[in-house]
Amino acid sequence: MAFLFPSKFNAFFTILRYADHVNLKLRSVLKPDDLYITALDHHGAGRLEEAKTHYLQVLAEDSRHAGALHLLGVIFHQAGHLVTAIQLIREAISIDAAQAPFHFSLASALKDAGQWQEAAQLYRHTLKFWPHSAEAHNNLANVLRDQGRLAEAVHHAAQAAALAPEMPEAHSSLGAALHQQGQLAQAAACFRRAMAVDPLYAEAYYNLGAALEAMERPAEAADYCRRAIALAPHTPQAHNNLGVALKALGQLPEAAECFRRVIELAPDFAEAHNNLGTVLHVQGRLGSAEYSLRRAIALTPESAEAHINLGSLLEETGRRDAAEECFRPALALNPDLPEAHLHLGMALLARGDYTAGWRDYEWRYRTRQMAAQRRNFDVPQWQGEAAPGQTVLIHAEQGYGDTLQFCRFVPQAAARGVRVILEIPPPLTRLLRALPGPAQIISRGSPLPEFDLHIPMLSLPLALGITLESLPGPMPYIHAAAPPRAAGRRVGLVWAGNPRHQSPAQAAVDRRRSIDPARFAPLFAVPGVSFVSLQKDGPPVPASLALEDKMDQVQDFADTAALIAGLDLVISVDTAVAHLAAAMGKPVWLLNRFDSCWRWLTGRRDSPWYPTLRLYTQPAPGDWDAVMGEIVKDLKEDSSFL
Repeated sequence: MAFLFPSKFNAFFTILRYADHVNLKLRSVLKPDDLYITALDHHGAGRLEEAKTHYLQVLAEDSRHAGALHLLGVIFHQAGHLVTAIQLIREAISIDAAQAPFHFSLASALKDAGQWQEAAQLYRHTLKFWPHSAEAHNNLANVLRDQGRLAEAVHHAAQAAALAPEMPEAHSSLGAALHQQGQLAQAAACFRRAMAVDPLYAEAYYNLGAALEAMERPAEAADYCRRAIALAPHTPQAHNNLGVALKALGQLPEAAECFRRVIELAPDFAEAHNNLGTVLHVQGRLGSAEYSLRRAIALTPESAEAHINLGSLLEETGRRDAAEECFRPALALNPDLPEAHLHLGMALLARGDYTAGWRDYEWRYRTRQMAAQRRNFDVPQWQGEAAPGQTVLIHAEQGYGDTLQFCRFVPQAAARGVRVILEIPPPLTRLLRALPGPAQIISRGSPLPEFDLHIPMLSLPLALGITLESLPGPMPYIHAAAPPRAAGRRVGLVWAGNPRHQSPAQAAVDRRRSIDPARFAPLFAVPGVSFVSLQKDGPPVPASLALEDKMDQVQDFADTAALIAGLDLVISVDTAVAHLAAAMGKPVWLLNRFDSCWRWLTGRRDSPWYPTLRLYTQPAPGDWDAVMGEIVKDLKEDSSFL
């Protein structure tokens, strides 16, 4: 994810903004000697070592010199030594608790140490003395934002911007809070105001980049992040946000380099380790990805996102139990995190716990990945209740295979007494015209008639209370007329999914499930078997392999079903044709990737969804040779599919 970074005000420079007021007060209350004044001069000029030496000399003469203790603590804060800084400033406050700058400085140190609750209390205390301090309002806003108290954060950031409209940090902080509220357009406007106030203020550029990336405008986001880097080339946040934008653009090597640059600049930047881990995961570099994600969790155990990302990787490497133990901490950290619910739901479904699994799977449309696909109708979602006389729109979702798998539940929905309208993708309309249950079938994109309730198709199992024992239901549930039978054993082949219109993560899954068609060569050596292509798109089979291919005549899935009806067996990767053939009752040998989809469960050769489907799962990631060896053996010895 892109990181939004609020302004970090150093307490000493805040004091300088109030130089006349504060230094007068320090002089009158603390009666600083010339040595102390010299230390202040060095500090104000940025000569920190000289200032530190002079503050220590002051304290050697007067160990209870509150001003020297305070500003020595500020120097330690500036140097990143937060524990020492906090101790020194607390000691200053114990000597003179009436000094607002002391409380401000302690709050700033506590904030950077992650002690947000006490920091917020101290900023509020500071505002009692400095009610018109834009810096105090701004820093309080940033602490509240870290605590997730976004409405209060917006209030105080807006106060800061109103009190100091010339202060770009205030506009940027307000934008950051609005961004976290999901008000992306308003956030972007704040960042642009900060840029207008100070065209050289790099933070506004990379925060605007984060907002634009969240608005799915990654090319613009990358441009603004590059501008930030030009202004401040050693700023980790700018490189991180550029990496996020490049990842969204599919430029994975460039994104990885950005995250590595962040880690070079700031080795403990947890978000960069997390982001690098996700890129390496998509690139298939699983060992390096796991290292990066575990490093991110070690640095920020409270990062629910890092736990989810590690769990997703562990799923892919076959460690499903360990993966589930990542998703549960993520939910403990953020019970309303959609991605955690979705991943946990798929983990539960994979081990057959459908009662809990369907419930968590229902969070899918709240995730960023699927939110754009959500259908926002002005009618309630059907929950499976009997509703005589009412019309329910069941609308297909996700891929063709999902529709072919889950349309089996449409007759059960109609049996609840509702009138069903079924909306499906056009390539499936002719095929499913004979499906029992729907009163009307609509091709997606056509005008919809009126309806009282709606439900996405993959929500039907939850609404209908589907368990493993409920499956498979009446079989077959898709039918096609069989052509005249040809001589010999005829086997259909599918070797690739559909790579179009996919995110980088989806494309990575497609690469793992697809097979180079040349790997099918050993099958063609089996005597008495002829092979037929059922592959609509994808890389061509080598000319040396004798493959009957009429797919150029196929217009929709009804045509594909007609081809399947004349076959004895279908051997397919995990794609829609496998679901179609199995729903027709044809024997299907599924070439299953190592990180099997949740719907095929764990550790099984059969499928409760399809009685005629047999799973051939990779014994290790990418190992199709072992799978092909097993397929060849069964083709030679197994006549059960005849």
